[in-house]
Amino acid sequence: MNMSFWAGHANAMLLLVFVALGIIGNNPSITISALIILLVQQTPLFKFAPLLEKYGLQLGIMLLMIGVLAPLITGKVPAAQIAALFTSWKTVAAILVGAVVAWLGGRGIQLMQVNPPIVTGLMIGTIIGVAFWRGVPVGPLIAAGMLSLFL
Repeated sequence: MNMSFWAGHANAMLLLVFVALGIIGNNPSITISALIILLVQQTPLFKFAPLLEKYGLQLGIMLLMIGVLAPLITGKVPAAQIAALFTSWKTVAAILVGAVVAWLGGRGIQLMQVNPPIVTGLMIGTIIGVAFWRGVPVGPLIAAGMLSLFL
C-alpha cells in the first residue's frame, strides 16, 4: 500500500492501537471509548464529531463530578464527617491538593485548546498509564496542566 493510504487512515490506525492497548491492559474504559470514536469516525455519525469535540470534555467532567458527589446523598459521607472537614490535617491536605489539581486541570484545558497536537501525546501517555498501570483516564487535563508549567 502506498503512503497516501496510511496517511489518510493514520487516525483510525491510532484509534485501533488504543483499542488494542485497552484490551491488553484489560481496561474497558479505554477500549469502549476508542471504539465509540472509531465508530463515529467511520459512519455517518461523523457529522456529530464537532459536538463531541466541543462538549464531550465538559460532559465527561460533569459525569465525573456526579460520580464523586454521589456519596454525599447515599449516606457514605455522614453529616458529622462534613462538619469535621477542617479539623483533620488529612482533609485540609485533601482540600489543598484538590485546589492545586483543579488549577492544573484548568491550565491543561487552555494548553490543549491552543496546542491541539500535544493532545495526541498526552492521550498516548494516558492510555499507557491506564492500560498498564491501572490508572484512570482523567490524567490528560492534569498532565497538560503540568506540561504547561514546563512550556
